[in-house]
Amino acid sequence: TRWRRMQGYNCLWLPGTDHAGIATQIKVEEKLREEGLSRHDLGREEFISRVWKWKDKYHARIVAQLEEMGISCDWSRERFTLDEGCSRAVREVFVRLYEKGLIYQGEYIVNWCPRCQTALSDIEVEHEEAESSLWHIKYPLADGSGHVVVATTRPETMLGDTAVAVHSGDSRYSQLVGKEIRLPLTGRLVPIIADDFVDPEFGTGAVKVTPAHDPNDFEMGLRHQLPQLTVIDTEGRMTAEAGKYAGMDRYQCRKALVADLAAQGALVKTEAHINATGHCQRCATVVEPLVSKQWFVKMKPLAQPAIEAVRQGDVQFVPRRFERIYFNWLENIRDWCISRQLWWGHRIPAWYCQCGETIVAREDPLCCPKCGGKLVQDPDVLDTWFSSALWPFSTMGWPGDGEDFRHYFPTSVLVTGYDIIFFWVARMIFTSLEFTGQAPFKDAYIHGLVRDEQGRKMSKSLGNGIDPLDIIKEYGADTLRFTLLTGAAPGNDIRFQLDKVDASRNFANKIWNAARFVLMNLEGDTEPVKKQELDIPSRWILEKFNIAVAGVTTNLEKYELGEAARTIYDFLWNEFCDWYIEAAKLGLAGDSGQRAMTQAVLKKVLTGSLQLLHPIMPFITEEIWQQLETGSIALSSWPKTDGAYNGSQFETVMELVWAVRNIRSELNLSPGKKIPAWLYVDADKGYSELSALVCHLARA
Repeated sequence: TRWRRMQGYNCLWLPGTDHAGIATQIKVEEKLREEGLSRHDLGREEFISRVWKWKDKYHARIVAQLEEMGISCDWSRERFTLDEGCSRAVREVFVRLYEKGLIYQGEYIVNWCPRCQTALSDIEVEHEEAESSLWHIKYPLADGSGHVVVATTRPETMLGDTAVAVHSGDSRYSQLVGKEIRLPLTGRLVPIIADDFVDPEFGTGAVKVTPAHDPNDFEMGLRHQLPQLTVIDTEGRMTAEAGKYAGMDRYQCRKALVADLAAQGALVKTEAHINATGHCQRCATVVEPLVSKQWFVKMKPLAQPAIEAVRQGDVQFVPRRFERIYFNWLENIRDWCISRQLWWGHRIPAWYCQCGETIVAREDPLCCPKCGGKLVQDPDVLDTWFSSALWPFSTMGWPGDGEDFRHYFPTSVLVTGYDIIFFWVARMIFTSLEFTGQAPFKDAYIHGLVRDEQGRKMSKSLGNGIDPLDIIKEYGADTLRFTLLTGAAPGNDIRFQLDKVDASRNFANKIWNAARFVLMNLEGDTEPVKKQELDIPSRWILEKFNIAVAGVTTNLEKYELGEAARTIYDFLWNEFCDWYIEAAKLGLAGDSGQRAMTQAVLKKVLTGSLQLLHPIMPFITEEIWQQLETGSIALSSWPKTDGAYNGSQFETVMELVWAVRNIRSELNLSPGKKIPAWLYVDADKGYSELSALVCHLARA
């Protein structure tokens, strides 16, 4: 933002936060449990009031972190997904999608978190591989002619089996299709069916089908019109349908049931097995697939335009490799479960009447339009990402068509982490295309995560999180900013190491010392640099400065922020401080004309370097700028290259100086000690003019 503003663009970085429905409600409920209370003890209104207080406290902390970091936002425009304008946009989108038939309510299998007590979308479930078991169980044929061995990773759900399935092309079982088996322990009869979804290579090639507790079995059940028998409830306990196991925790039931199978001789064997189990992203509880009545968005009609927008270049990912994640998710997308059994969030704008009527409306209805009866609003709220998906245009006043929306939408660039490409990026793209007809941004710059020194993700459980305010207090905001940028390459994680922070602080100190030297040697206003009067070191440093300007600008254009930071670092430390400032001491000691020329170059290069560095280190550059120029550096113009300078002769000086320094090192002579040296040059080539520089820089 600072960089583009200095280039003359009318830039807006609009700050804001989302309400983080599940995560926030969990935190407040944990606090209530410490008081011996639940949200139900308080009631919905009082509980939400408590959540707002929690939100205000931690929102203030987030804002403080951002402000201390020097984030260049327009804080007067700050937005929150539950504010009035965003809430109006959420309701408008819900109603429009419902009217188009793209939002519907239905009984469907969902990911259910027994702890959070809510449905989760597929991408709110994290799958982790863990050591488990594969149990092989005998399912006897009803006619007594034999049995089928079924392999399962979840034996407790067999109490809800309504079929056994085999692949239609599996010759081992073709003669059994259509027969019935008798479920062990319960004696209930279920059919053997053929379905091409079954993998003949998994286990025995015969699988149990539990439509109420497995998403694949649910789909198979629909294809074969199988009943859905729920044996695990929303708290992860066995239901009355589980018979003698009713009331047990699902894992207690597993242990007891396996023991009973073994006692009956129905357990053939148990194998070690690596199983990918789904966990709630927020609380890490193992999710339970349950059939539940929920609200869904039909995704196929929305996904295809979003796929095309990226394929034809309307939106470009930086780096491009992240397009694969985007395409893979959208091309294999399922309908989005958007209802959450929470109280904190946007309440679903649907009302029900005893007459059976369902009303979805932009404004709260007073009574049933069909019978005039009393209405009850749906108690659930929308997935947080539903409102976050509208952020690029809802924050600009949509569904209105005000000045902000016309001027700033679509936006130029989104900056976000690779972990929320499908949570947020994809959803912003397909909602913007649907409701504005335009992609929400041109570029999606994807950055990595900040990890600890060992490469681990920072988390509360590991205790390895770092509060930026603590680092800023000890090292300064500019130091932290520079550390994070120099370690970054687009899309790659970085390891946060304090020795790198120390190095960045040393760089800040180097800048201070260089600026102090320049300021000490300026006398009032300096004359503009006159190219024809430049000495050898000045031509060289201005040539190097032009290279730095071009390098920083090009890297920023390409989103190579780390390379841009390294370019200005190398210039300031290695060329300006280590070489030119030392060489300038000779010019400053010369006659008045030479001194004025050197002063002009010192100021030009320092001020230009501060401008290049300002987007990265805004505080130190502003502080020094105020002692050199009037006005704010943030409102100054971005440097441009200004023609060619021939600094090759100074490269020769540097080579000679290095030669002398190497000899010093070989002879163990102190770098600060002045030594006699003889330099033999070809006078015809003009090298004699360099002798004073070599002697000065080599202390000879």
